[in-house]
Amino acid sequence: MTTDLTPFEIDVLEQPDALRALAHAASEVGLDELARRPWERVILTGMGSSHFAGIPTWQILAHAGTAAWAIDAGQLLDTPGLITPRSLVIATSQSGASGEIVELIDRLGDGRIPKAHLVGITSDPESPLATAADLFLPLHSGSEATVSTKSYLNSLAVHRQIIGAFTGEHRDIIREGILEVADSVERTLATTQVATLAGQALNFSHYRLATVGKRDHAATALFAGLITKESSKVAIEGHIGGQFRHGPFELAGPGLTVFIYGAYRSDTDLSIAHLADDLVATGSSVVLIGDLRVEGATTLGDRQTSPLGGLATGAVMAELFAIELAKANGVTPGAFAFGSKITTAL
Repeated sequence: MTTDLTPFEIDVLEQPDALRALAHAASEVGLDELARRPWERVILTGMGSSHFAGIPTWQILAHAGTAAWAIDAGQLLDTPGLITPRSLVIATSQSGASGEIVELIDRLGDGRIPKAHLVGITSDPESPLATAADLFLPLHSGSEATVSTKSYLNSLAVHRQIIGAFTGEHRDIIREGILEVADSVERTLATTQVATLAGQALNFSHYRLATVGKRDHAATALFAGLITKESSKVAIEGHIGGQFRHGPFELAGPGLTVFIYGAYRSDTDLSIAHLADDLVATGSSVVLIGDLRVEGATTLGDRQTSPLGGLATGAVMAELFAIELAKANGVTPGAFAFGSKITTAL
């Protein structure tokens, strides 16, 4: 590892080892018992990328017939009636101390919100979330200097363990799957070069950037939009599925670059391919993350070997783009200008 890497870049490179640390850690036996209980509703919450990591879990639980909600902690504070005494609240917060999460814990504790069962997913065992939770699920992601990287991938992996508990999968299968994803992330980091694409994206007097993802990959599109703004100070917005056609499509044309995550040939839903075709026809630049090929667009990646693998690969691609966009924009990748690692203000 060279000494001229920024702390953000070092964190990005440490992600495979962080995933391995999680895979080899002792499983939380209470999770299986918790998943078997007849909850009135399951509420997945967090802020920023911590919240996005729960989107695939919500979709799988809802598809299985579970009354499940994915709502960020700020909105949950505004709609406390969603929480009932027979609710399972799964809160993800990489620090365990973000302002909305601490306020939620306080309101659950003093009765302003009904006392539900709380699962806390965080990296800090001494944090307010870890100490207040009825069940603490550690991220094992280690220290993190700036923008979320290791903690996001490990959050996805912990949510994979939660999905496994609810669907009755054997822990060993999940553990092996996480280890395979760690190897895949390592290969992606070693082989993917995106500097040229990042430079081209900013090589316009009026450049615009957007990310798009459907189903599970909505999480990646939102994550990519968030960390790119944080890391590179480049304005970019994440969109879920068809949202992009409802207004943002008017930004199309030369100077627009759209990164589409979860673009796979095996997908029987052709809306992603059609969107890419239509954007290319306007003169926009399109980057497909997956193995889908569309004439005039750039494809990066390969077929999806597993849901977690696709999410992790997409997230790493987003991080690599964020690094190169920062360099092209003349700023230090991942360095905060006005914010900080932990947002405590409400």
